Amino acid sequence: YPFQWGTPIFTAGHSFGMMGAVLVSAFESTGAHFATARLAGATPPPASVLSRSVGLQGIGMFLEGIFGAPAGSSVSVENIGLLGLTKVGSRRVIQISTGFMIFFSIFGKFGAFFASIPLPIFAAIFCILFGIVAAVGVSYMQFVNKNSMRNIYIIGLSLFLGISVPQYFHEYTASASTGPARTNAGWFNDIINTVFASGPTVSLIVASILDNTLEFRGYENDRGLPWFMPFLHRRKGYSDPRNDEFYSFPIRVHDVIPSRFL
Repeated sequence: YPFQWGTPIFTAGHSFGMMGAVLVSAFESTGAHFATARLAGATPPPASVLSRSVGLQGIGMFLEGIFGAPAGSSVSVENIGLLGLTKVGSRRVIQISTGFMIFFSIFGKFGAFFASIPLPIFAAIFCILFGIVAAVGVSYMQFVNKNSMRNIYIIGLSLFLGISVPQYFHEYTASASTGPARTNAGWFNDIINTVFASGPTVSLIVASILDNTLEFRGYENDRGLPWFMPFLHRRKGYSDPRNDEFYSFPIRVHDVIPSRFL
């Protein structure tokens, strides 16, 4: 029930520290949305859809904090890979699966059964599903000029730093029981140690900064922008007409909430 563990206590240090985890979750969700759209055969999600998704994720985290949930809302990379294997991207399937999960959670025997599955089986499944999601991310490179030294530099550096920097943070934390950032501001340490311990977040930050600062004028075709821009517009007549088909609400939400907030 709400506030089971007492009245919430807010401190500036802990609040700023959690901002690092929220940023990581938002960055990882952005990449997951593009991978889901790719595997489901949908158009790339426009900025309004990404903002809406991250906002709903924030509402979920807020409710979980009220009810004292042990884990916050986040994207499931495993389900994205499963979507690619089954070729099923219907919302109805997700809704029915959610109902099954709620029903099975009432009976402890079902949880004990899933907990008894050997870890090597989970490892084998994760190898397949994570591999599919990684390949989907690589497939987006077909829209850029891979013969451009500029793009090669950005792709290579972002992948290298996305692997090496989090590995350094994890190894340092495992040996020293604290992250590499060790200043007098605990909230700053939490943000830095959380953000740079996430591989997707580091890669996205590096790639975004380099792609928008390194000789970006006159390289629109090399960056793949002519292919992406029709899907990013929100105004009718400028956006792809299939966006409404894929990303419209299943119910008449616009009757309650103005469209400028969605």
